[in-house]
Amino acid sequence: MKLVTIDMLPKSHIGVLVGEDIVLDLAALSVILPAATLVPSSMRALLEAGAAGLETVAHCLAQVDSMDDDEKSILVDAGILCPLSEVSLLAPIPNPKLILSVGLNYWKHLEEMAGTPTPKHPAAFIKTRDSLSGSGNPIFVPPQCPDMLDYEGELCFVFGEQCHNVSAGEAMTYVAGYTIANDVSARNWVGEVFESKETFPAIHAWERNINGKQLPGFTPCGPVLVTKDEIPDPDNLQMTLTLNGEVMQSTKTDDMIFKLPELISYFSQWYQFNPGDIVTTGSPAGVGFGRDPKVFMKPGDIVEVEVEGIGILSNKISAIN
Repeated sequence: MKLVTIDMLPKSHIGVLVGEDIVLDLAALSVILPAATLVPSSMRALLEAGAAGLETVAHCLAQVDSMDDDEKSILVDAGILCPLSEVSLLAPIPNPKLILSVGLNYWKHLEEMAGTPTPKHPAAFIKTRDSLSGSGNPIFVPPQCPDMLDYEGELCFVFGEQCHNVSAGEAMTYVAGYTIANDVSARNWVGEVFESKETFPAIHAWERNINGKQLPGFTPCGPVLVTKDEIPDPDNLQMTLTLNGEVMQSTKTDDMIFKLPELISYFSQWYQFNPGDIVTTGSPAGVGFGRDPKVFMKPGDIVEVEVEGIGILSNKISAIN
């Protein structure tokens, strides 16, 4: 299934795709289908409900799929079925307890970032929940650092169970599904990282570099959460990022240095992951900072990240009025 979080007053709620581009509004469906009243109101609550929650959504979807055309037309007229292009979306999980962002995880990305050694272990940092936004929402250019705005398309996985200190062999059983993120980065402080010659100045420079990823809206995510049964091999997906229609990043996820089970096992030694927590798995080659000449995003640009089997995350770069 492909699940979305619909941004609608008075409260956001869950939808599920019928086919590729029609959203079934489960809150609206509850008016005519009693089973839909059992669907939790938020994506995190749905994942916390485990298999039973997802089975309830699947049951509702099957009920609608079995309707004839006249019955579906009634749902369209009532706004229960609506084109995806007309639905305002939040990030699929708008309120995770944790967003962990893995870096330095594609071989070819290391090559373009000259001077970056191959990591012995996975590297990651925490991103703020306020950095999350949905597909279709603007990425606002921050006035305090407007001139080096970079893109990083990333495959994400989302936990469906509490997970702590697990082996690589069992790691994937804790995953609920997959989504897409753009780890937007203000690169103003990257130069300090490469210029640092001593240990503690380098650590401080890296911290300032990570701060450039924390601004509001700098983690657009979505458009959907795809349940893991629809992605049999997350290590072999095509990922493409375009800027104004021009391909900037294009790779298979098999270029990852550390695969998903390794990432889960490694970081779960310390973190206790919970249902709805998001892990971005690193960005491939082609980032704007690694190009010659460098390429940065500016107001009016459209940046899109497409991952095979998931969809297209699309956002416009906008100035703050």
